[in-house]
Amino acid sequence: MLEARDLLGPATGTRELNRKKMIIEIMIKADRQSRIARRSGLSQASVSTAVQELAEAGIVEAEKGTEVRGRGRSAQVRLRPVRGVAVGVDLSHDHVTVVARRVDQHFDRIRVQQRQDGAHGGLRRLLPSIVGMIGDAVEETGQTLDDVVAAGISVPRMIDPRTGRFTTPVLPPWTEHDQPAEELGRLLGVHFAIDNDANLGAMAEQTYGMDEPAETVVYVKATTGVGVGIMIGDKLLRGQRGMAGEIGHLTMDRYGEVCQCGGRGCLDSIVGAESLIAEVRQALRGNTIDVPVTLASLIEKAHAGDAVCARVLKDAGRTIGLALAQLCNLFNPHLVVLGGELATGRELILGPCRQELQRYALAGAVNPAEGFVLRLSQLGALAEAQGALILGLRSCHGDEGGRTVNRAVGSGVSSS
Repeated sequence: MLEARDLLGPATGTRELNRKKMIIEIMIKADRQSRIARRSGLSQASVSTAVQELAEAGIVEAEKGTEVRGRGRSAQVRLRPVRGVAVGVDLSHDHVTVVARRVDQHFDRIRVQQRQDGAHGGLRRLLPSIVGMIGDAVEETGQTLDDVVAAGISVPRMIDPRTGRFTTPVLPPWTEHDQPAEELGRLLGVHFAIDNDANLGAMAEQTYGMDEPAETVVYVKATTGVGVGIMIGDKLLRGQRGMAGEIGHLTMDRYGEVCQCGGRGCLDSIVGAESLIAEVRQALRGNTIDVPVTLASLIEKAHAGDAVCARVLKDAGRTIGLALAQLCNLFNPHLVVLGGELATGRELILGPCRQELQRYALAGAVNPAEGFVLRLSQLGALAEAQGALILGLRSCHGDEGGRTVNRAVGSGVSSS
């Protein structure tokens, strides 16, 4: 059996580097040659030539019903059996999700481990549990931790693309000394690439969440707070210091409550999980009925017909829609995807959000007749972990997270 570690080893010269980049993209997703070219940034001719060479070397093969030879860009290309596993970790405030997949299998053939306990409990305390979850997920693939060749981690904080560490201000529950990628890397002996969760959700939706990639994708991660990841073509917009997409700290009410970032009236302070729960509790003060204590329970009660919980979710949807209207006027995206726990509110969130988009954005920017789409995430709770898996594989090329818009200095996001 082929070894993924050998395929991902050092490469020199343009031809070898391009071949390695293409192998990585096939590991990320078996696909048509035209899409592999788009995702890798290589020319159609380069991909076609490399695919033919790899097929002759017994490294790739055509999907059933297609042929590498003679079908050109329409051929569905996948790896032949390979020993190697890629891992993605989503370390959130209140949960951890781990996904693992053999690199020669389809992107949806993942093994999943989850726990409802996240960074709020402290990184040091969590690390042994995360290592155990990774071990269990990898074991379910039929391989071992020694076969892990790529790993990435998603965190709900800004990551400086020059250093791979938290961008200041470092907000709770994190501290400036926390280095989750480096800590996990030391414990497992594997390089972990790291990036913001909304960025990786956008990357996963662009790669796995649609049949044909959209030119500009905005992914909204709405849970404890709100963040946005922006894909422009095959490039991820991070900004100079990784602060692009911090829509949660967009000022929505200059006289509103003080946010933990030090600002006032931020979107996070209005539609973040704690704020929504507090709003429900305030409305139900004095009642002895079951009052929701988590966002999940609030959403569950709203779906069950609770008028207060439903109203709070609808108002949150409207506020998010107003914020997204400003973003749509700036970037004119093709696709806006609502993800995170708040998106499980489904139409209670989506409907009001769509109404405010139509009301406050330029009509041409959000016109469905012109191709604009607003929808819920296709990947659900696994979007960020799937994005982390993609990030880990692309880091094997030395260009973590793909090509980056507005990369001022450095070589991309890295945990080293």
